[in-house]
Amino acid sequence: MKVLVAEDDRAMREGLTEVLEREGFEVLSTGDGEEALARYRSDPPDFVILDIMMPRLTGYDVCRAIRASDSATPVMFLSAKSEEIDKVLGLELGADDYLMKPFGTRELVARIRAVARRALAQRPSGRERFDMDDLVVEPKELRACRDSTRIELSVREVDILRLFYDHAGRTIDRDELYDRIWGETFVPSSRTLDNHIMRLRKKIERDPKTPRIIRTVFGLGYRYDP
Repeated sequence: MKVLVAEDDRAMREGLTEVLEREGFEVLSTGDGEEALARYRSDPPDFVILDIMMPRLTGYDVCRAIRASDSATPVMFLSAKSEEIDKVLGLELGADDYLMKPFGTRELVARIRAVARRALAQRPSGRERFDMDDLVVEPKELRACRDSTRIELSVREVDILRLFYDHAGRTIDRDELYDRIWGETFVPSSRTLDNHIMRLRKKIERDPKTPRIIRTVFGLGYRYDP
């Protein structure tokens, strides 16, 4: 799961990055609200963690901008403020959770996973397990299984697999993938999707160099053939 961490305190930002990477997350980090929004738009994460008081744009501003076009990506606020009005405002802007400083790292990781699972469970197709080749995908648990091996997945990775499963045998081009998964239109030359598919293949394919689940259709897009 790719997590965007926007926190202006350098020590805390580096500490969060270290903890999350140790737990297996891919982390994008910044200490600036405007840069956080730019990073979100150029390399869409699966989860967003926002400090409230940041330079140029506050966490509230960033959340408001994200929710203007994206209602699905989970957003969590971090704040040293304790006033109830701050929490209410954050949730009204569309945040999924609110964690007060100081907090334990185990609580943070548990809350991230809980929010991600809750976000997926709220989607109509987020409950039923399905098979792709020798892979069993369990959307509600945000994971897949092959034999006795468990593979942790992000909400977006589950959405991608579900899309290919629901349209088995049909080539899905990049524009459709962006539209259905990210809900935005990106320039066709962007490598964001290809990199995302590459990372997903490393997780789910027995041999990512010769994929059997997500196959490349050169010049067109990708396809899953049962």
